[in-house]
Amino acid sequence: PGESLLDNGFYATSLEEERPVANFYADQLIAALDVSDEVLRAVDPGRDEAERARLRDEAAQRVQARLLEQHAGRANRVEVVPLYNGGRYSAYVFRRYTNVRLVAATELQLGFFGGDPDNFTYPRYALDFAFLRIYDDAGQPLRAGHYFTWSERGVEEGEAVFVIGNPGPTNRLNTMAQLEFQRDVLVPALEHAFDMRLAALWEFYRENPSEGDRLDIRNKAFRLSNSLKAYTGRLAALRDPDIMARKRGAERGLRDSIAARPALRRRYGDVIDRIAALQRERAPLAASYGAFVLFGNATYGSATLRRAMAALDLLQASARGAPADSVAALRQRLLAIEDHPASLEQRLLRVRLDDFGRYFGADKLIVRTALPGGISPPAAAERVLQGSALATAQRTAAALEAGSLTREDPAIRLAAAIQPHFARYNAELQRIGTAEADLASRLGRVRFDIYGTAVPPDGSSSPRITDGVVRGYPYNGTLAPPYTTFFGMYDRHYAFGQETDWALPARWLPPPRELDLGTPLNFVSTADTYGGNSGSPAVTARLELVGLNFDRNVEGLSRDFIYLPQRGRNIMVDVRAIREALADVYDLDRIALEVLTHRLYATEAEADAAGR
Repeated sequence: PGESLLDNGFYATSLEEERPVANFYADQLIAALDVSDEVLRAVDPGRDEAERARLRDEAAQRVQARLLEQHAGRANRVEVVPLYNGGRYSAYVFRRYTNVRLVAATELQLGFFGGDPDNFTYPRYALDFAFLRIYDDAGQPLRAGHYFTWSERGVEEGEAVFVIGNPGPTNRLNTMAQLEFQRDVLVPALEHAFDMRLAALWEFYRENPSEGDRLDIRNKAFRLSNSLKAYTGRLAALRDPDIMARKRGAERGLRDSIAARPALRRRYGDVIDRIAALQRERAPLAASYGAFVLFGNATYGSATLRRAMAALDLLQASARGAPADSVAALRQRLLAIEDHPASLEQRLLRVRLDDFGRYFGADKLIVRTALPGGISPPAAAERVLQGSALATAQRTAAALEAGSLTREDPAIRLAAAIQPHFARYNAELQRIGTAEADLASRLGRVRFDIYGTAVPPDGSSSPRITDGVVRGYPYNGTLAPPYTTFFGMYDRHYAFGQETDWALPARWLPPPRELDLGTPLNFVSTADTYGGNSGSPAVTARLELVGLNFDRNVEGLSRDFIYLPQRGRNIMVDVRAIREALADVYDLDRIALEVLTHRLYATEAEADAAGR
């Protein structure tokens, strides 16, 4: 209470001050095994996609049980992960630690220095890092047998770096028909949804900054703006004729390779065409994609509408005489939905009603119910919130207690218009998605048969290492340097001024006398990173830690579909800047010394004595 960790950061000057982080964990990789033959042998007898999915899950469970027994005492978690969309399978064995404590975190203004304008851009001047410490089962700081040493000299232009992390899936292995559907329907719908909800969050925050801070609105908005900018870049890539020509050529080459081998042609010759047929089946769902983006999302969706859908389920269950425990569970689900502040709720409901009108048109029952008589979305939202017992958690609880909740409630009337359409939409999505996943797995297998490991598997949020070279690049008619310095950070602060995305926290003003402003702050490389690589360490061939990945440039957003090293760069915080900040700005000598000497210092006094 009373703290503002986003504005002021957090710095523990002793082990005792290191703060436990709830619901946080760290996984240590113990083993990685290829289990493809075992899983695929189990899957192949399946007669259809549903049976193959069941057999796949059962095989994965057997692998998990065997490996947990094999690594008993060392590991407590196993993940079986599909690679090549299910063409191969790997098992990752982990030891999970749940006692993780925060040691240090920079101010948000430094971690997101430059705000949304600088996001996905370079040159960059963000000091985006945090330290956490893992404690063992006895509550003592974990003493790991294996770790990366911190580089004292850093990295120079032309040197190789290796980024180690858990990138998520991309669309690189998708067919042209899938990419075209994303280009024409899915990505534009997501871009619009993120844009409208981001505007609603910032409108609310500007009017209610203290309430917004309590609700962490800034971080929620930053996450959304990050997604918005990413999807804007993805849409640009999908509309890039050069990229799409490359993708079309790669697919043509794959088709030719399948056709040239009779055994592969018999087994896989129709897979790409069948995936294309599924996209044609998706086409009638285009309006629903847009209308229902983020539907039911607790952060970016209307709480009133979520309650209305839950209340309708409750009323229907009660009317058909469902068992008492089922009715009680539905009632509890309804009561558990938390309020948004009234002005934020009005904005989020307004945006959803606007989505219905935008994508469905005036003649749909949903729109006639949502916008009766053609009234505007803001007026319709206000009418629902004034007339519905579900507008707040308190009114909902009172209506349930009084037994006065009925289908005549305006929010429930809207839910009743939505429910059958939404149910049909979800059923179709599930049917098409199941068939598509099965075909993607078959396509992954033939791709591996033809290319082997010459083509890497797509990201799957599983451990990966990607290599690159530290290198600047041409941009905007000039050259981007391989690394930036603290000089540039202060230049932007003084150029843009206070109350901007480039304003520095008070702790950094004026520049501390000891701070070496020429210290490298951020640097770039050609390493193939993408979503999920934030926080990934970058090491040299000597296994020395030199950077912490936190972003990529806007040209690198095309990596969702294709890796073009001449365009994209990943962006990293330089460890030299982290050490300099720890020692000369935050006075955290115990951490600065620990990362260099590998010795634990319980207090700043102990570190000071060692330093002397």
